[in-house]
Amino acid sequence: MQIAKIILTECKINDINKVYKSQANVKYIFYKCTNNKRKETEAGNGSKDVQKMKGFERKEEIMTTNSKTVSNEKQGSKDTGFHNTLVYIRQHWQLYLIFLMPALLLTLIFKYAPMSGILIAFQDYNPFKGVSGSEWVGFKHFTRFLSSPDFMKYLVNTLKLSVYSLLWGFPVPIILALLLNRIQSAGIKKKIQLVLYLPNFVSVIVLCGIVRIFLSVTGPVNLLLGTDINFMTMPEAFRSIYIISGIWQGAGWASIMYTASLSNASQELREAAVMDGANILQQIRTVEWPAIKDMVVIQFILQAGNIMSIGFEKAYALQTDLNLPASEIIATYVYRKGLIDGDYSFSTAVGLFNTVINVILLIVVNKIVAKMNDGQGI
Repeated sequence: MQIAKIILTECKINDINKVYKSQANVKYIFYKCTNNKRKETEAGNGSKDVQKMKGFERKEEIMTTNSKTVSNEKQGSKDTGFHNTLVYIRQHWQLYLIFLMPALLLTLIFKYAPMSGILIAFQDYNPFKGVSGSEWVGFKHFTRFLSSPDFMKYLVNTLKLSVYSLLWGFPVPIILALLLNRIQSAGIKKKIQLVLYLPNFVSVIVLCGIVRIFLSVTGPVNLLLGTDINFMTMPEAFRSIYIISGIWQGAGWASIMYTASLSNASQELREAAVMDGANILQQIRTVEWPAIKDMVVIQFILQAGNIMSIGFEKAYALQTDLNLPASEIIATYVYRKGLIDGDYSFSTAVGLFNTVINVILLIVVNKIVAKMNDGQGI
């Protein structure tokens, strides 16, 4: 019995020693792990800034790669879209031929083919010999026109008529559009627009006939004034008649573009301006003018570039022998010399000179307006 107790006691002692040893091993392992972790933490803290810099560099590389990928995708989509368009045109070329050919032919025949006629401005053109058989004289006809005693008179008359028409006639459609935009009733607005648009459909010759009748000695104007003045024979009255009749005929129709542009004006901004106590002029300046500004700039450049392109029809139809000092312009002079006198080369040279001046004016006005309008021109 005592032997058994001794054996059992020894077994318990051995088990306890094993437990102590295992606990010591666990403590040792825990100590090692803790020590390693501490060393790693210290090493990590030492390279923390370097890791941050590497992380930023990595992010920048990713962003750069993404931006390059997006730009490449956009370029690829553009190339793909252009390629698809070409493929579609090749597949359906018959449709493009049917719809575009008439317009293309008309443009080539009536716009580009006649340009070859400017060659006769440098020739003594003979209709029987043709362009190829006529003698070349260079700038002879240009020198003849520029040295003519009547050159300055025709040039000044043309510039005065065009510039005065631009200065007096250009703001009127804008004012009409702003006034129409103030009308709240849609029915009244449509009726007023109908009245304003109708004169545009009156022929220029018919308009000139109406003007002649109204301003004749026995016309309504003289009856109202109680006079017997023949206004059509007065050179000093010709420009006023020309400009006023032109405004009456074209101002309403020209206001359509500005009226359409005003539809883009924000109603919320207008209501906010009204609530803030803005008057009509302030509302126009802050709300409506920005909506039509671009259209005004484009129209001004186009009209200013066509200062020398005033048509001869109206001037010729209102012309009389007594008002010639004011009514004879370059366009009517070209008509008179070319079709009445048969001097084809000289009239072509004068017309070409007029066209070149128009192109120069268009470029100059576009540059000036672009500088004044934050670089925005045509």
